[in-house]
Parts: sequence; structure tokens; C-alpha cells
Amino acid sequence: MTQAEQGNFSIEFFPPKTPEGAEKLRVVRAKLAELRPKYFSVTFGAGGSTQQGTLETVLEIRAAGLEAAPHISCMGSSRERLRTILNEYKAHGIKRIVALRGDLPSGYGAGSSSDELRYANELVEFIRAETGDWFRIEVAAYPEMHPQAKSPQDDLKRFASKIKAGANAAITQYFYNADAYFRFVDDAAKLGVTAPIVAGIMPITNYSQLMRFSDMCGAEIPRWVRTKLASFGDDSEAIRAFGLDVVTGLCERLLAGGAPGLHFYTLNQAVATTAIWKRLNLTV
Repeated sequence: MTQAEQGNFSIEFFPPKTPEGAEKLRVVRAKLAELRPKYFSVTFGAGGSTQQGTLETVLEIRAAGLEAAPHISCMGSSRERLRTILNEYKAHGIKRIVALRGDLPSGYGAGSSSDELRYANELVEFIRAETGDWFRIEVAAYPEMHPQAKSPQDDLKRFASKIKAGANAAITQYFYNADAYFRFVDDAAKLGVTAPIVAGIMPITNYSQLMRFSDMCGAEIPRWVRTKLASFGDDSEAIRAFGLDVVTGLCERLLAGGAPGLHFYTLNQAVATTAIWKRLNLTV
């Protein structure tokens, strides 16, 4: 049995905002579909602001005969709005969903309603109450702690509550420290979590972009990686080559250590994910 048959290997896109972006994503999706991932997930903007774009992108993926998993956020959405979204996905035969609290929309608080859900575990409970076992639900995990969490222990308890609410599996925020992932999985198991925790993978192709994203989400860039990337200056080819080695090595260690799968944050690009995927021999 190949690794691809054993594991859960998936790919993430964000919904394009322009016709040009949509056309580019079609080309990227066609290239990545050749890798035969288990599914493609599609994100949304802050407060669910691109939910329509998420739906359109998901339906395009489905029309191409591929499995798609929309992200859905409870932040800024009423129960009625969430019910409508869930019913729409169900009507289109979507069977997998990524349930997240989501980012706080601008000005959140003053206009919030008692009809809104505030945490991801509440969203998972709501999805189960509304749709039973129709959806396979993935939730988020943070091996290096959510940036807004009070403590690692509190963050871990919140994660466990999402699984206990009915989630089938989790996808982690990206990271470059395998030990953080393995420790998180072990600590979650001590709280009774048996659901698969798939490792989120961010290919390294652009140093300044990576630093910006990591500052926002709290992902640590190991000093040796950061120093090496900085030393390349504007040499984009050297950055890509080094990044490919670093991330492939990380993936190899994760899979050897028992990670049940990898989820690639592609940023709607195909080259780096394809290169890592092929180095790991994930293609069936």
C-alpha cells in the first residue's frame, strides 16, 4: 500500500477575487489535480466575507469531478445564515466541511447578536444538530498555540472541546518545528482525543511573505531557517531551493513519526506543492 493510500493528503485554495484570478486558479487546480489529493479545501475572508466566492470555487471543483471542502465560519453569522449555508452545501452534495471560528470582522462587538455562535465547538455542535452525520467535519489545531489563546493548556482544552462536539478530524496551522506537532498530538491524546490530526504544510517560496504570515498567525520560524533565508537576499531561486529542502524534510519526519496526513497551504500556486508532493512520492 502506498503512502497516498494510507494517508490523508489534501490541498487548500482561497477563492479568487477577480476573473483573472479565477482563470489562474483553474490552471493551478488542473495541475494539482494530477497529484490526486483526497480533497481540495476552500477558505473564506474575515467574518465569512467571501462566502459566495467560496461556494462558487467549491462548485467549480465539484464540477471537475473532484472532492471539495468549503471552510465555514461562525463569527459574524447568525444561526439562520449558517443554516442557509449548510443547506446550500448539502443540496449540492458537499459531504466535507472545515468548521472554524474565523477571524473577528472589523467592528465586531457592537453589532453582534445573541443569535450568533462565538466558538468553533459551538459551530460543530450546531452543524451536527442541523445536519446529523451528513458532513465530515474538520476543525483547526494549533501546535504552537493560537495567538489569542490564554495559555497552551487552555488552547488544548478548547481544541479537545471541538473534537468532543462532533468533529471527525483536525488540520493544524502550519509550523516548521516537528516536535511541537508531536507534543501537541500526545497532549491531545491525554485529553481523550483520538481523531486524526493532519499536519498543515506551508511551502517556503517568499521570505518576506512568510515572515508576514507567520507574525499574524503565531507560527514560529526556527532561527536557523530564518537566518538562512535572510542571507539569500533577493535570490528567489535560492530561497525556493532551500525552502523545498526544509519543507520536504519536515514532511518526511512527520510521516515517519505517524502523522496521518498532510494539508498543503498552496496560496493558489502549484509549483512548490507539486515539487514537495513528488519528492515525498505521495502520488498514487
